[in-house]
Amino acid sequence: MSPKSFSPFGTTRELERQIDEFLDKISEGGLVFQRGLEAYLDLNRSLAEEKLTQISALEKRCDALRRAIETTLYTEMLIPESRGDVLNLLGDLDDLLDGFKHSLMGFVVEHPEVPQQFRAGIAELRDLVIEACEYTVKAARSFFRDSPAIRDHIHKIGYFEAESDNVALRILRELFDGDLPLSKKLHLRNAVRFIGEIADNAEDCGDRMMIFAIKRSL
Repeated sequence: MSPKSFSPFGTTRELERQIDEFLDKISEGGLVFQRGLEAYLDLNRSLAEEKLTQISALEKRCDALRRAIETTLYTEMLIPESRGDVLNLLGDLDDLLDGFKHSLMGFVVEHPEVPQQFRAGIAELRDLVIEACEYTVKAARSFFRDSPAIRDHIHKIGYFEAESDNVALRILRELFDGDLPLSKKLHLRNAVRFIGEIADNAEDCGDRMMIFAIKRSL
């Protein structure tokens, strides 16, 4: 391994397994969120609640994996010059899963009314957010393997985040131009914002990954 090479995987296969599983769980959380919100929009509240429970279980597993990875990094004395960046990145990725949970919880617990005219737009917003998060996971896999593909993945995160902003703005304009009572408008606005914020967090995570990647190349 060259002096500037970052990947810890050549040192311990257990760390590779832990990080891969962590990233798998983040990706799985996005798919579960996607299915849970689809169920809510289809008025299948019981399935939406089931998916929320699944996300909570994934969150617990990711918390355990983060602790195990941190322990491995310190006890094996791996990449001390980049250890903080790795742990911060894992925290950023875990925030995506937290965003899935809190967004779906907002629907399952607060029951915002979603008129038929907004369901297609919210589904589109959801799917764009999931794309942004999927490319965040791909960028993280590239980051941990010191792959130049990270730049392409981070570019795509930005693209899907911008598209999600456009869709969210379109939904909100239509919402506040409509005839719903103000209380229902505000309730649905908050739900839309919670979804969009997940893509914002994905973009922030991608930006920090790029900074970390540049740092290790110097």
